[in-house]
Amino acid sequence: MKLNFSPEVSTALRKSLPIVALESTVIAHGLPYPRNLETALKLEQIVRENGAVPATIAVFDGEVCVGLNEKQIEKLATSQNIRKISRRDLPVAIGNKLDCATTVATTSFFAHQAGIAVFTTGGIGGVHRGYSQDISADLTELAQTPMIVVCSGAKIVLDLPATREWLETHGVTVLGWQCDEIPGFYSRTSGLAVDERVESAEDVARIAKARDDIGLKNSILVAVPVPEEFEIDRQELENILADALKLADEKSINGKDITPFLLGQMSEKSGGKTLAANIALLENNARVAAAIATR
Repeated sequence: MKLNFSPEVSTALRKSLPIVALESTVIAHGLPYPRNLETALKLEQIVRENGAVPATIAVFDGEVCVGLNEKQIEKLATSQNIRKISRRDLPVAIGNKLDCATTVATTSFFAHQAGIAVFTTGGIGGVHRGYSQDISADLTELAQTPMIVVCSGAKIVLDLPATREWLETHGVTVLGWQCDEIPGFYSRTSGLAVDERVESAEDVARIAKARDDIGLKNSILVAVPVPEEFEIDRQELENILADALKLADEKSINGKDITPFLLGQMSEKSGGKTLAANIALLENNARVAAAIATR
């Protein structure tokens, strides 16, 4: 498979410099304009400031781009014709020469193909509430692609206990970044235990090396809590989410449209608090990912 590398990423690969992959769905579908554009550029800046090279991944005209220029990032942030793609969509996206934003699943897939070991995102997909058979392809990708994925747990709109159980069953190692519980996305706690607490990037790197030496193919999930000053009370979140879920049901919104709808509704009903928390955790995760990549 042909990958198109930006000059910066190409040089980093040739010189074996630390690289951090970033997804593009958060730009095209996760945040409103212009916050999406501002955040995308800020995340790349944070990765650079912490000693690594950012590699935002997307598909343009059916070609996989690993590392984007500012014009491409702006297109993701402003165009209404960017398709959100997971693994099942790849033949269609590439065969039909589409412009697409990559999810956790597809970003992990392409990053691994490119030889990048560390990937940062906000929250992973998971098992949907009320319908346990609706399982995000993010999870199956985590079970079969040996990446280090830095996140703040699964998105709050999902069934977090069921998602945690799925990760355990399918052998995905979950590390808590200076914490003992998997973060609840906008909340720092969930009541769900991690497999091991880690205090530093060196701890993560040592565990990832052991996985590789053993020959395991699963991702290692590094769960990082949202910065404390941006945390939102769990009960407040559940109340807001209940209203959003009711509205989604009334509007018959489901499938891949449900998560962005719910997150948008939560931002509106919280007076923008969830949006601020989302951006804060994205930025914090980028710092942690860069620290891990440089080890």
